[in-house]
Amino acid sequence: MEMKNRSILFKFGIVTILLFTIMCQSAYSKAYKNFKVSVYVRAYEVEKMKDLQWLESSWNIISQQLDVDKVYLETHRDLLIVDDATLNQAKKFFKDHGIETAGGITYTIDESNSFETFCYSNPEHREKVREIAEHTAKHFDEFILDDFFFTSCKSDIEIKAKGNQSWSEYRLKLMNEAGRDLVLNPAKKVNPKVKVIIKYPNWYDHFQGLGFNLEKGPQMFDGMWTGTETRDPGGNQHLQNYLSYNIIRFFNNLRPGYNGGGWVDSGGLNLGMDRYAEQLHLTMLAKAPEIILFAFNQLLDIKLSPKFNTPWQSPGTSFDYSKVTAPIKKNGETVEPTTMARIADVVLKQTDKIVGKLGNPIGIKSYKPFHSNGDDFLQNYLGMIGLPMDIYPTFPEDQKVVLLTAQAAKDSIIVDKIKKQLQRGGDVVVTTGLLKSIPDKLSEISELRCNDLKALVNDFGYYGKSERDLLIPQVLYYTNDAWEMVSAGRPLVGGVSGFPILLRAPYSSGNMYVLTIPDDLGNLYDYPREALTEIRRILSKDSGIYLNAPSKVALFLYDNNTLLVENFNDEPVEVSIITKKGIDNMIDLEDDKILKPIPLNVPFSRANVSPQQSFNLSLLPHSYKAYKY
Repeated sequence: MEMKNRSILFKFGIVTILLFTIMCQSAYSKAYKNFKVSVYVRAYEVEKMKDLQWLESSWNIISQQLDVDKVYLETHRDLLIVDDATLNQAKKFFKDHGIETAGGITYTIDESNSFETFCYSNPEHREKVREIAEHTAKHFDEFILDDFFFTSCKSDIEIKAKGNQSWSEYRLKLMNEAGRDLVLNPAKKVNPKVKVIIKYPNWYDHFQGLGFNLEKGPQMFDGMWTGTETRDPGGNQHLQNYLSYNIIRFFNNLRPGYNGGGWVDSGGLNLGMDRYAEQLHLTMLAKAPEIILFAFNQLLDIKLSPKFNTPWQSPGTSFDYSKVTAPIKKNGETVEPTTMARIADVVLKQTDKIVGKLGNPIGIKSYKPFHSNGDDFLQNYLGMIGLPMDIYPTFPEDQKVVLLTAQAAKDSIIVDKIKKQLQRGGDVVVTTGLLKSIPDKLSEISELRCNDLKALVNDFGYYGKSERDLLIPQVLYYTNDAWEMVSAGRPLVGGVSGFPILLRAPYSSGNMYVLTIPDDLGNLYDYPREALTEIRRILSKDSGIYLNAPSKVALFLYDNNTLLVENFNDEPVEVSIITKKGIDNMIDLEDDKILKPIPLNVPFSRANVSPQQSFNLSLLPHSYKAYKY
């Protein structure tokens, strides 16, 4: 009887996932083949929609330049609650224009005051949160919480309620309860059909500190959405370009089938059109079923400008500003593009032609336990040096290589899991951050040390030189117990000392590698090309495919023998895709041109490596190529 019940529950779970996937892709796009395009409308602009003339004229500007499938009408932001009559009028307008509608809520009191949030132990605030959820559920069968359903409040009420707990412990429990008792249950009482979606922002490594609960939230809400905004990587969040892809994959792995899509705003346009374009493009490369463009006011008010045309733009670059500014033929009329809405339309339609040919994304699996931190956002830097990343909340047991950053220290039995991986013949790559976090535990495998000693290096010997001095932690080991695969000094050749960049420590049937991470994560981009290539080779044993390329060139792999290589540099680069023997050619997915392989000589230092071959190509700045092999 128990087995029968399990079978029923399993089948029910599969059906539920399929139904949610269908829900995400229902009333499928009229203009796009592989995803839907939506626009989020803030409460400020929804409020203006009581004026039909304003609504008609503003929608005309956007819809002439951008094909839209759906709009999300926000009911609340900064204590502004849009009234029933305005919401009904806006819903009718978009329905009459063949556009789907859903609701949205931003739970802020005052965005201008450092995104002031509600205090979820304050009775008055709790009542307001509940009121907003009920009001929204009354109007929509689906609504999304913009990414401020967290709390930064440290009022006297919250300080007393927290007691002796850490802020992370307290806020995780508090926001889990608030989601259930103040949003989900009240909304479903008003409208039993309503689907409540939580949108998680881009700063995932810091979630636990503000109450975003990735362990329970994705299971509790009817779905989730992903913030894929990377904007200016040098900005105060330091989010690298690759995050726009990587975070979709991570959230997919939290609850497969329930990640509704990605969300991008106009941040980054200060760096030129390419930066905005890449965020849209990478979101869809992760196979998001829908993208939300934030927001209506930006698509309406941010005008096209020559400043968006970057210096490296030339014939052949993937993102062509001339296409954006060229006149459009729409409904038999010629339209002159005027706002950033046109950028989104061009980029998404271009990416749409590629996405349908790509399978399911795959990559190097990295284990990030729930509510963990350390080596913050490192996987995105690694993605930018050509390592295809795939973050999982559970330890992968089906891989030849597993990557572990300092985040893995959160798992109290991580060393037991490492040992099992090595004993079954697999490898583990740990960062210096993890080694420094749990040296005594890892000494059960190899007695390595990584304390506060630093080294200034610029010479990687056989693997080349960096153009600047790099500050790295020193990894210390017992001679003949571990072996340096890549080393660096200042200088290394003809110098007096060297330090491990990639260290191998054999154990049982596998190897534990230590990857040295510089003090400034961005200095990974300064590692010489050949040093990066050796690191990629070691970490790519599952796919057997890796790049010989400079940094800021990313590799995206898919399970149907397709891949995409993208150059994020401001200069053209020469790239080699390295594979094992036996792949006869690579066919360009855009123009069907064929790349033929060139045999590679295996260096003496890699005598045990099987024969390899190289597919060579050139990539223009901020451009990509996709292939079937």
